[in-house]
Amino acid sequence: MKAEELRGKTPDQLRDQLVALKKEAFNLRFQAATNQLENTARMRAVRRDAARVLTVLNQKAAEAAK
Repeated sequence: MKAEELRGKTPDQLRDQLVALKKEAFNLRFQAATNQLENTARMRAVRRDAARVLTVLNQKAAEAAK
């Protein structure tokens, strides 16, 4: 997921996506704890995607506050 794609979304869509990413991160952590995780790189990608969503949300909030 790229930041350009995220900037075109509304804050509500971004919050929904953030919730979905956090759920996925939880599921991945659970799989890792039970030794069922197949793609370990996905954990890193999900964390980074969540950080991107938060960054874009904060940018949108800063623009709205001006």
